[in-house]
Amino acid sequence: MTLDVARIKGDFPLLSRKVRHDLPLIYLDSGATSQKPVAVIEAESDFYRLHNSAVHRGAHLIAEEATDIYEGARIKVARFIGAESADEVIFTKSATESINLLAYSLGQSDTKSSFHLKPGASIVVSELEHHANLIPWQELAKRSGASLRWFPATEDGRLDLSNLDQVIDSSTKIVALTHQSNVTGAITPLSEIVKQAKSVGALTILDSCQSVPHFPVDVRELGIDFLAFSGHKMVGPTGIGVLWGRKELLNQISPFLFGGSMVTSVSMTEATFADTPRKFEAGVPNMAGAAGLSAAVDYLESLGMEAIHQHELSLNDYALAQLKEIAGLRLIGPYENIDRGAVFSFTLEGIHPHDVGQSLDDRGIAVRTGHHCAWPLMKKFGISGTTRASFYLYNSLEDVDRLVEGIYETQRFFTARGL
Repeated sequence: MTLDVARIKGDFPLLSRKVRHDLPLIYLDSGATSQKPVAVIEAESDFYRLHNSAVHRGAHLIAEEATDIYEGARIKVARFIGAESADEVIFTKSATESINLLAYSLGQSDTKSSFHLKPGASIVVSELEHHANLIPWQELAKRSGASLRWFPATEDGRLDLSNLDQVIDSSTKIVALTHQSNVTGAITPLSEIVKQAKSVGALTILDSCQSVPHFPVDVRELGIDFLAFSGHKMVGPTGIGVLWGRKELLNQISPFLFGGSMVTSVSMTEATFADTPRKFEAGVPNMAGAAGLSAAVDYLESLGMEAIHQHELSLNDYALAQLKEIAGLRLIGPYENIDRGAVFSFTLEGIHPHDVGQSLDDRGIAVRTGHHCAWPLMKKFGISGTTRASFYLYNSLEDVDRLVEGIYETQRFFTARGL
């Protein structure tokens, strides 16, 4: 199935905007947040207009409707990622909160599993991690006395697994990795890593913010233990994230937040927690966000995740061929379209990334600049930051042409002024 990008762009109101100098917007910042189709916007709006009520609480019709929408979203998300049960899906405010939930709960002294960390244990991450999948594990290591280990990045922005069995060994309790780098676009080769983690009894945790929106992800096929992603990167609303975990493991760890909706009984001295997933969802949740996320899943499934993936691969081929030809451009990431997403971080010789971003913005091209919440990786490559163009289902080959033309114009502008 080939994506009809012109029709798809029509589904996204913001993409019809004119921006600087009345230019049409070329949005190349989906790695930070995706745009939202009308169906998602209306689903969230309709919840407030027609069904607004606290879920799991009221006995009236509107509360029942709200609960059905909320729990229906959970079922839909579970199916979307291949979960065995909807009870394995926990709604959070973001992928960041999902990972923090795990890092906090796995570090509690009352954790019933064998994964409670003690001095002498190790946690494994990588140099490719977003801060959201690095700092929580740094802090857990400090609290527990565990050591932090990591896979280094290769020169082309992939994981160096040459010392796999030394990094993940009998001391390892947690392996927490990105599924796809938000900087280099490299997709993590999971099969070897998961096999090694299982052989030593370690948990595998996947930051899938850059993968779930872009290609089919099936948690059972991957063989992992936990997975986190956010709604806003997959054409869904902001303010809602997902934590998936194997139910038998979720049942063994303690809640992250406490309050209403996550208990079965309470006295003045103690409380009994509800079953998973509700024990992890204290307070009134983002119900409208769940409605919007449900609509986002519908939208993505209507296009087909494999079709989206193939479309992005074609964009990769086209973009890589042209970017390689630009003198002075250094791509931070693989130059081959093998196990890589449609993320292109680059530097231009003699021009600061922020100046590149501003120059492209003057031409109606929205990109990201900076360290992309990946300071260790920037230091690895000896740079302060990059300009990043990230593509998605609503981008076309013409958008690539505009980007490349904008880069050439930027170089000419700064060269002409001797900057």
